[in-house]
Amino acid sequence: MLELISALVDPGVLLQQGGGGGGMSTEAAAALASGLAAIGVGLAGVGTGNAQRGIGAAAVGAYSEGSISLGIAIFLTVIPETVIIIGFVAFFLAGA
Repeated sequence: MLELISALVDPGVLLQQGGGGGGMSTEAAAALASGLAAIGVGLAGVGTGNAQRGIGAAAVGAYSEGSISLGIAIFLTVIPETVIIIGFVAFFLAGA
């Protein structure tokens, strides 16, 4: 199981170990790595959007009632955005 996970994370492992059916080239491994990184960024974006839905509505509601200041409302809305920023950083570090 660990070999499968490491192959999904770094397809170059298959080439180094002589596996992968013997037909995966370096370009194909790079394309697979880029595709998996893109899927990861996309899923991070979906999760961020899901979190923003509830947090944004709650922050605007609390601000309109006067419970919190505008700065706190903006801060609470920006917190989930860090997830997608970290996803983009991981995408670019993966070499995509």
